[in-house]
Amino acid sequence: MKRWFVRAGLALTVALALGVGAVAAAAPAQAATGGNNDFSCRPSAAHPDPVVLLHGTFATYYEDLNFFQADLASKGYCTFSLTYGAYPQFPLVGGLAPIAQSAVEIKNYIEQVRANTGAAKVDIVGHSEGGLQSLYVTKMEGISSHINRVVALAPPTKGATASGLLTLAEKILPGGKAEFDQIVKTLGMPVFADELTGGSAVVALNDGPVAQPGVKYTILTSRTDELVTPTENSFVREPGVTNWYVQDFCPFDPVGHIGEAYDLNVWHLIDNALDPANATPIAVCVLGSPG
Repeated sequence: MKRWFVRAGLALTVALALGVGAVAAAAPAQAATGGNNDFSCRPSAAHPDPVVLLHGTFATYYEDLNFFQADLASKGYCTFSLTYGAYPQFPLVGGLAPIAQSAVEIKNYIEQVRANTGAAKVDIVGHSEGGLQSLYVTKMEGISSHINRVVALAPPTKGATASGLLTLAEKILPGGKAEFDQIVKTLGMPVFADELTGGSAVVALNDGPVAQPGVKYTILTSRTDELVTPTENSFVREPGVTNWYVQDFCPFDPVGHIGEAYDLNVWHLIDNALDPANATPIAVCVLGSPG
């Protein structure tokens, strides 16, 4: 029994490394208000597609991307977000359920947004697990015809090693990844069996082309992202997909995985991806949080 707790502690360390920072970093955030999550909102000619924002693991709709959502709404977008993947016993923490289970929840929400706003298509902006979900839902849930643009921020598209912690866990645990997967499922965090390197959702997503016809994709990450590693794993090297590092535009921005959701350089690049006809260069680069 003692040995199992040691193994569980190792697996939990890897899991928390990928998720708990989001809670700590975003604790001061408050629920976004104003034009957000307003189902009476009607898209304008300037911004005809509602934007659905998807948070990361251990996060919720009212933190992680909430400040950026409020910024988008102030620019005239109809913006919507939900807390997906939450368990009834842990309603204040989302992104924990299996990827495929959460994907159904997200798809239904997107269809609700379309029905209520009258929009034919939506754009999706997702961070971390939400970035993976933006790719997964579009492909695996058969709604690509309802999606115009996907902007995925630091998605573990091909999995993640959390700066080698997953690799270490697999070497230390006698059962390797299979034992790691069983432990995180027992602890109520099956998402980590899905989204890390070799995870079932990652394998399913990369079985055939990720990019779907008619959808415009932008993948954005930081060279200094410490959780989705190697950082190249975020990118989709397929026709119709634009892949950006933050440092391609702001070379000295040290922004890390959690900080990417709050980085003003990143916000500017997402704005450009959502509205390329009116894209503008970043006039002054700021220094984002390295954590």
